[in-house]
Amino acid sequence: MSGRLVSLNVGGPRDVAWEGKTVRTAIWKTEVEGPRMVRRINIDGDDQADRLAHGGEHRAVFVYQLGSYRYWERELGRDDFTHGQFGENFTVEGLADDEVCIGDRYRIGEALFEVTQPRVTCYRVGIRFELAAMPSLLVAHHRPGFYLRVLEEGSVQAGDAIEKVADGPERLTVADTDALLYLPGKSPARLERALRIPALSEGWKGSFRDLLAKAEDHTDPTPAWAGFMELRVAEVRPESASVTSFRLVPEDGSEARPAAAPGQYLTLRLRSGANALVRSYSLSDVPGQQGFRVSVKRDGAASRYLHEQVKVGDVLDVAAPRGAFVLRAGTRPVVLVSAGVGATPVLAMLHALAREHSTRSVWWLHGARNRAEHAFHDEADALLGALEDAHRVVAYSRPGPEDALGADYDVAGRLDLGVLEHAGVPVDADYYLCGPAEFMSAIEVALGAYGVAPERISTEAFGAVAIRASGIVKDGDRQPHAPDGGAGTGPTVTFVRSSLAIPWDDRYPNLLDFAEACDVPVGFGCRNGVCHNCESGLLTGDVTYDIEPLEPPPAGRVLVCCTRPGSEVTLDL
Repeated sequence: MSGRLVSLNVGGPRDVAWEGKTVRTAIWKTEVEGPRMVRRINIDGDDQADRLAHGGEHRAVFVYQLGSYRYWERELGRDDFTHGQFGENFTVEGLADDEVCIGDRYRIGEALFEVTQPRVTCYRVGIRFELAAMPSLLVAHHRPGFYLRVLEEGSVQAGDAIEKVADGPERLTVADTDALLYLPGKSPARLERALRIPALSEGWKGSFRDLLAKAEDHTDPTPAWAGFMELRVAEVRPESASVTSFRLVPEDGSEARPAAAPGQYLTLRLRSGANALVRSYSLSDVPGQQGFRVSVKRDGAASRYLHEQVKVGDVLDVAAPRGAFVLRAGTRPVVLVSAGVGATPVLAMLHALAREHSTRSVWWLHGARNRAEHAFHDEADALLGALEDAHRVVAYSRPGPEDALGADYDVAGRLDLGVLEHAGVPVDADYYLCGPAEFMSAIEVALGAYGVAPERISTEAFGAVAIRASGIVKDGDRQPHAPDGGAGTGPTVTFVRSSLAIPWDDRYPNLLDFAEACDVPVGFGCRNGVCHNCESGLLTGDVTYDIEPLEPPPAGRVLVCCTRPGSEVTLDL
């Protein structure tokens, strides 16, 4: 296959006004004459506004084809396109998305390139076209374009011939790779093929690994019951100076409902006076005949209500177990890392490992202030004692005078890289992390320095999860709040993780825009029902889709970028 470089296009970041927001983008590219040096991560004169999403070694150069230009001119009835219209650096003749394969190599001018991935679907291409549906159309019509990695730097210019010098392994085309991520009908065999391609970027490999794991997981992801169900408090038990456990059983006295996966959480609706407080708490045990157990640290309005008001015999509204932070099957060592009440989901995993008499090597790494603040000390030790190959590393940051080194705790200080190295924690293990934000950040940095692969690390965070609002220019961060300009009159939208319940306002086109107006953290990419980055748990209520997604989310999940509330809704955001 050969082709020709028709146009060389470069451009830098600019701020544009869009739907009441300011967006920083470099999707506007300008055609340039003469030769330009192509370097490892960029072309001279070119830049990206967001290198995490659109730049870096595996996304140094973006390519789009004249054949697709002509297709879109017919499809959209437009004749105003200029070279660089799709944000591409190279406008080319030939090299169609349904013919070029991941891993193919091309010589253009003095430089050598390798195909690494399709376009990252992004709302900014919709801004460029003044057509919000454009990200979805590129995927649905199998014309995404693709990125190149620079294997040999060199000078290129318009008019250069494009010579194919090597075929990529597996012969998986750009169009097929794009469909494998974004469209229904994902084939496990094709996912495995994609993962065997060395040139495929690590971001896409991570997504394909997740999809393959889901395909191999035969458990039913549908929540065990819809909305909230009444559960009775069967036991209230202090676990430490600040943590109390609450065991919940069905009000009708029957055995606990279908078991949760180890690591999942329950959502409780607590009626405190005229207000309803909705909060999520990790399960700290494996459900069974004794019901569900959540363990709560006293530190906020909802937890104070639980600690001060709730007693045995009370009835609480509870949504079914949810969450993707779950123990994976396998033979690798398991490393459970936590601090404070962050022990709860990994303790459930430890219960599951002990219950099945796992032969995997299990490491329990926990940080607490001292013995008085150390919840589940004896329980964890007993579970570790029941395992064939178990290891404990407990760190006290402020051990008390009565705390015994070697019995109550193993390390004076905090869990860090030095502790991992000294203990000999295995690198090639499945890691599960939960705890306060600062702890999580520090541990993830330590694990990276220790050599743990990112795909081996699973995390769970308390409260709202910080996200990167890709391209959105903001003046600092604010805590979640009611939107500026007065309250709406629609049904109440509850953002559980953000501890916010606000009436819906029809000024906003969808739940994503409404969440952003409230400074509720929400991930996004396409804002058009394609990428699923905005997918959230829908605990209660109904939504209506203004845009039908290319692939619907599973039951109990919702894409907030293209939905509006049809009733009162409770979202896991």
